[in-house]
Amino acid sequence: MITLSQDGLHVEGETFTGGTGAFRTHPDGRPYHTFRTATLLADGDRMTFKGCTFENTAGPGATAGQGIALYLDGAEITLEDCVIRGHQDTLFLAPLPEKEVEKDGFLGPKQFTPRTERTFRFRRCLIEGGVDFIFGGATAYFEDCEFRSVEPGFVFAPSTPQHVKEGFVARGCRFTAAEGVPDGSCYIARPWRAYGAVRLENCTLGAHIAPQGWDDWRKPHEGIRFEEYGSDGPGAVPAARPDYVRCGAFPPEVD
Repeated sequence: MITLSQDGLHVEGETFTGGTGAFRTHPDGRPYHTFRTATLLADGDRMTFKGCTFENTAGPGATAGQGIALYLDGAEITLEDCVIRGHQDTLFLAPLPEKEVEKDGFLGPKQFTPRTERTFRFRRCLIEGGVDFIFGGATAYFEDCEFRSVEPGFVFAPSTPQHVKEGFVARGCRFTAAEGVPDGSCYIARPWRAYGAVRLENCTLGAHIAPQGWDDWRKPHEGIRFEEYGSDGPGAVPAARPDYVRCGAFPPEVD
């Protein structure tokens, strides 16, 4: 794991590659688990990345387990024209949830740090993965980005805290699939925690997105905050969306 912690750091045109998966055995004798697999951890404030590539090449989650390419945990980090590649759990956007469900679930560099609210911005980025490949408790804005599914799974898995107004917001983005990914085999999001929040505004959805579009991950519906406005493409089937998803033709006005 490479760690960058310098406040105000600007990184341009760099490539960060790693291949650690959660099922590998750490030198301490335990599995790596999710949060020790990151290729890069960036936890400085006001960092910017432009034209960079972040990769975790461990492989599909079924064989390698989770494998984070990029772990962000600093204030106001921005990425432009970047590529982020992996399979399961490609991009983690802190904070972690307050409590882990399984022992050692949060084992890693931020296991015991305060759960600080974070806001991240992504512009014109390509993010690839399979299962839950963008996850965490941050507020994150994705503008003109591409989310490419490389296998059946879920794009977003938010753990937005209940008191935080916005979770993951995708504006004018494209949901695409690699060759061979079956139609109807992928979902926009499922809530990692009960109050997970995702909003789509004027996005294009490929045929790989299932008609239902969203999954509840067996969470109480009254807590889920999923919204979808102005979607188009073969994966945009508003009549088939679950009743806990707020759908409409246009996104709400923002003050």
